[in-house]
Amino acid sequence: MASKARQLAQSASAPEGRKNLLINGAAEVNQRATATVNNGEATGAVDRFTGFAAAGGTFTLAQSTDSPAGFNNSILATVTGADSSIASGDFYGITQRVEGLNIYHLGFGSSAAKTLTISFYVKSSVTGTFGGAIRNNAADRSFNFSYTVNSADTWELKTYTIAGDTSGTWLTTNGIGLRVSWSLGDGSSRLQSAGSWGAGSFAGVTGQTNLISTGSATLQLAGVQLEVGSVATEFEHRSFGEELALCQRYFVRYPNLSDAATTMYYTLGSIHSSSVAYFTLTLPVPMRTQPDLSISGTDDFQSVDSGTIRNLTNLTLLGDAFIDNKAVALQGAGTFPNEDQPTILRGDGTSGGNFAFDAEL
Repeated sequence: MASKARQLAQSASAPEGRKNLLINGAAEVNQRATATVNNGEATGAVDRFTGFAAAGGTFTLAQSTDSPAGFNNSILATVTGADSSIASGDFYGITQRVEGLNIYHLGFGSSAAKTLTISFYVKSSVTGTFGGAIRNNAADRSFNFSYTVNSADTWELKTYTIAGDTSGTWLTTNGIGLRVSWSLGDGSSRLQSAGSWGAGSFAGVTGQTNLISTGSATLQLAGVQLEVGSVATEFEHRSFGEELALCQRYFVRYPNLSDAATTMYYTLGSIHSSSVAYFTLTLPVPMRTQPDLSISGTDDFQSVDSGTIRNLTNLTLLGDAFIDNKAVALQGAGTFPNEDQPTILRGDGTSGGNFAFDAEL
């Protein structure tokens, strides 16, 4: 009977459709390389998760295949430079920002604010009480949660129920709706007691263990889920294709890390003149906003027309007016035969040529 009652409670607390407000909680999508977090913010390793470090310490974020049962991967933070004396206002942590368009139904900032529950697996080389937080866009409203790592280097499931915030301003646009973070170390002015909302930017809990204070210490997260309700339900496994598309709203990399040394065909274009070809590259999904575009290895691309492969000496954006959240226009320099002849853009098979479209929150 008890098991049946829990099943009913779980069913009642889980909304229809996608219940996990977080993206890539199973750490499956990894479009970037390992991130080194040093005196600022760094995005990398596992899509949608970022790291932040103060000036005194450093850590890396990476995707790891070490994971609890039922998962393939985890997010791995490793301290590479310890900070054993954290300044009052400094903080270190792992964060995912949730888009405001995905939280309007929570009713935060009103009397109808809904209760949330966060759940995740954690494994750490350091034991003790750790902290985390839910914050709004302005970071002037914070709810801090705590969890205990009981055994070193052991996967443990943690859950915490969070009362909805009836105060503050919570964006429901395509900006930052809420911030979810796991503290790796915080100064005294960044700490508050767990279990209630406070006015201010608090990232950790009073008396917490600061991972960043121990050189080479590690902390891993897997099966990360934030859902409506007061009960933690089973993790929502989405297909890899669906999870990738959700991540690509915020970041797209061509080619992906696993395809970096292959010859990839991207898009059809046309020869504009004897020295220039134009290409229109349609993004796989509409991005959150017009992305920032960076091209690495601008000479590592080729044009193919009438079966002839021609090296492009410089692939660039055609102009800011030719980019939006759905497509971009590119131009490549080379030696071409005839104007208005169709041509195809491709990578030359090296690891150097790639596009990165960034519309992260």
